[in-house]
Amino acid sequence: MLVVWIAGAIGFGWGWIVVVLWVLSGAVIFVAPAEALFARYLFRLRQPTLIEQERLGPVWHHLLQHSEVRDGRLSLWIQESDEVNATPTPGHVVAVTRWALYTLPPSHLEAVLAHELGHHLGGRSWLSMISFWYSIPARCGLIVVRAVARLMRRVPAVGCLIGGFLVMAYIGLVLAVFALGHGYIWPVLFLTPFIAPPLLAWLNRWQVKQADRKAALLGYGSTLVQVLYGWQMQHQQMLGRDQSRRAQVMSNTPSLVERVNTLEQSGGIPPRARG
Repeated sequence: MLVVWIAGAIGFGWGWIVVVLWVLSGAVIFVAPAEALFARYLFRLRQPTLIEQERLGPVWHHLLQHSEVRDGRLSLWIQESDEVNATPTPGHVVAVTRWALYTLPPSHLEAVLAHELGHHLGGRSWLSMISFWYSIPARCGLIVVRAVARLMRRVPAVGCLIGGFLVMAYIGLVLAVFALGHGYIWPVLFLTPFIAPPLLAWLNRWQVKQADRKAALLGYGSTLVQVLYGWQMQHQQMLGRDQSRRAQVMSNTPSLVERVNTLEQSGGIPPRARG
């Protein structure tokens, strides 16, 4: 909301209109087709084919019975990704990655689905939807920051030029706020674009760990650990030791070793499985 407030107040005196309109726009989450549109166009998901439904159906229904979740409450979607888990989705949408669907045996696939289901257990779907909707501006800021960082690494001359321009423009806005005598609160608010991205990244990592805890409490802890190690071996990934500190702070997903530790500490793994 601070990002929207700053954007609405820059350049004209009726910036509060932007804030009010943005607050009222939250009503879009109560429109039934909104979740399908978010899933398809924002999260780039697709609905499963008939063959994929045949593979997912028995595993999904068994998981719902085991977790005592009403059938039909959630809808399954597919994410074209080679990751273990799909991007957490709000509302009633549950996503599973292509890698998990086509690579894992049924028992392991059920453990992955238990993790995805964990994102939706213990909370209201409308609350997750509205928190996602109002965080879109900050998430867009995070996308811009990452895009500029990638450009600076790949094409240093162009990336540094764009990054330098954005920094100078930002400093100019802060100095203008001081010059126009708007007080000292506005410079503090202008720090929001720098604070929001790492906070959102931390929140995403926390959500993944919470989903792992819920999957472990459902009895899928040891199987999910096997899935994580299998994915690590197939993709030749390190257990979170191959990233810089900055990359770890800005990452949306915790490292494999963090997830394994979370599963072990959740009490869902028997002592023999830990060794």
